[in-house]
Amino acid sequence: MPLYEFFCDKCQKEVSLTLSMHERQTGNPACPECGNLELRPLVGTFFSKTSRKS
Repeated sequence: MPLYEFFCDKCQKEVSLTLSMHERQTGNPACPECGNLELRPLVGTFFSKTSRKS
């Protein structure tokens, strides 16, 4: 499952949540620190591994 990064304005912390794609699209994730439901998504880096050799 993908790891999503959010910023909570209420407790001023960045949080990482592991959510399925369906949970991310349909749900409203809550901050694990304070329970705030209004999280701002952050743009994170990602890693892609392919079977090709460079």
